Amino acid sequence: MNLQKRIALLLQLSDYLQLNGPEWQLVKEQAERQNGWFTQPFIETAVNQLCQSFLSPSTLKEWADHYHLDDNIGGKNIGIIMAGNIPLVGFHDFLAVFMSGHTAKIKLSSKDDVLLKHFVEKMTSWYPAVQQLVQFADMLKACDAYIATGNNNSALYFEKYFGKYPHIIRRNRTSIAILDGSESVSDLEKLSDDVHLFFGLGCRNVTKIYVPKDYDFVPLIRAFDGYNYFKDHNKFRNNYDYQLSLALLNNLYYMTNDCTLLMENESLFSPISQLHYAFIDPNAGSIDQLTKHPDIQCIVGKNHLPFGTAQTPGIFDYADGIDTMQFLLVL
Repeated sequence: MNLQKRIALLLQLSDYLQLNGPEWQLVKEQAERQNGWFTQPFIETAVNQLCQSFLSPSTLKEWADHYHLDDNIGGKNIGIIMAGNIPLVGFHDFLAVFMSGHTAKIKLSSKDDVLLKHFVEKMTSWYPAVQQLVQFADMLKACDAYIATGNNNSALYFEKYFGKYPHIIRRNRTSIAILDGSESVSDLEKLSDDVHLFFGLGCRNVTKIYVPKDYDFVPLIRAFDGYNYFKDHNKFRNNYDYQLSLALLNNLYYMTNDCTLLMENESLFSPISQLHYAFIDPNAGSIDQLTKHPDIQCIVGKNHLPFGTAQTPGIFDYADGIDTMQFLLVL
């Protein structure tokens, strides 16, 4: 399958998804039944993002031109272990392997084993040769290289079994925001998206904010009200009630809009329904240290990523800053 055919198939997939026909709607319903965190609005958000940022003709051409992709590359068997924290979180890895001409053998997360599988089934129905290029398996053996995404514990397992092969192994990461108190209402509402999209389960979701000593939290908490409907989501509400109970039992100070807990905490990682904060002196060099922190995926704020864009990565925004396409091309 030459490069132009691969691009044409991806564009056909984008058209199919944006048409939002009955078959695709049934698949989304199936994905939500299997994983209650994958609500249909959030599946739509994820799909719209990949169609706009990854699967446009100009973007795919720019990507191919940048790496000088042609019909003579590929030929390796790439094992991909995907996470399942947010819908289609492993799509970019699939896309890179498919565009590079390699063969993908994919182990899907049990939390997200409906959506991508449907994509491949549709592409195979349009062009049967896809069946030879993309396969799904419960165990990945005899691959030439591996791309594995998981948590810190699973990364130790991946290192043990895949360490002797060319590999990319990703661990726990999260994102932060740095505020100076001059943010507009619009900025704070966009920050709320960075915090709440996909229930805050993604590595690009903001789980901690840094604010000046005299920061007024009231406008921020009011900006969170746009996601108050989370209270009606059983899984989220159970997490909120549990975290609130812990705060009350331990006599911890907290702020809340009855949906999101805001608590001072040193940890970058916050539980579902909770956002951590810390006070920071912008003149003390602390911000420079944060930009180099190995657990931080991205930083939102002035002079950093614009508010509201944490969950809208472009095709050149590689997880952990590791260029997946370059890795595939030098195998």
